[in-house]
Amino acid sequence: MLRYIVRRVLFLIPVLLGVAFCVFTLLYLTPGDPARMVLGDLATEDAVQEFRNREGLNDPFLVQFGNYIWKAVTKGDIGRSYITKRSVAQEVLAAFPATLKLSALAMVIAILVGLPCGILSAIKQYSLFDTVTMIFAMIGLSMPVFWLGLLLILLFSVHLRWLPSSGFGTFKATILPAVSLSAQAISKVTRMTRSSMLEVIRADYIRTARAKGQKEFVVIWVHALHNALIPVVTLCGLQFGHLLAGAILTESIFAIPGVGRLMVSSIMQRDYPMVQGGVLFIAIVFSIVNLLVDLVYAYIDPRIKAQYK
Repeated sequence: MLRYIVRRVLFLIPVLLGVAFCVFTLLYLTPGDPARMVLGDLATEDAVQEFRNREGLNDPFLVQFGNYIWKAVTKGDIGRSYITKRSVAQEVLAAFPATLKLSALAMVIAILVGLPCGILSAIKQYSLFDTVTMIFAMIGLSMPVFWLGLLLILLFSVHLRWLPSSGFGTFKATILPAVSLSAQAISKVTRMTRSSMLEVIRADYIRTARAKGQKEFVVIWVHALHNALIPVVTLCGLQFGHLLAGAILTESIFAIPGVGRLMVSSIMQRDYPMVQGGVLFIAIVFSIVNLLVDLVYAYIDPRIKAQYK
């Protein structure tokens, strides 16, 4: 098991290098001069050149990328913000708790709602409940996050005045952004749970358990669900990473001071080090979540644990 963990951690190195290279390349090819964006249009040419020399923007592409990776590996330095002059790592770490809180709450809502709905839809296949659930699941998959967030603000903040439209300091302020962010996750968890349960409950060992006189509750919640959780856990792990990235739109709509909103403002200001650091940080968290999902497999399915041994 330890060897597997070490191997997976080592596999993260080329993944993160690839992510850093792609982001660095895209920002390098993006039109616009960050020196002009930071200094303003009234800055002299000497001031612009001095800024570019100081930040290494006049160096060739591979030299810039090599210096960035070398500093990140040897010093843990992923750059300084052009705007605030603070360390990118400090800025991202200061904003990450809000993003993590929002994504975790959205994932909890998706599991608490999607898992029971998927199980009941599988048990009551082709019933009215199953039909209505799948219709709402399709609507949730089709509804863009930013559009749903605006609709929730109009209904619950503007017309009903039940919940605040922005902020993240109180529990009431977290409801609307968490619900809007979790809509697609709920739909995916529901559909995946239903599909996995339908495949499992038709298996021979489920028929055998019923023939032995096991109660239906035990058959569904112990035998069937336990074996149907592998694809659901996989989806939840991937979906949590998508929620971290999808929080960009949600944080912008609800004015939440998280990594997503920080990256949006950094993109508008051409603050390249901040954008690179934010994307790299999300990639690291995404990779760690996938590693944890693989470890959870061993505790769900004994066959996988035996394979690790």
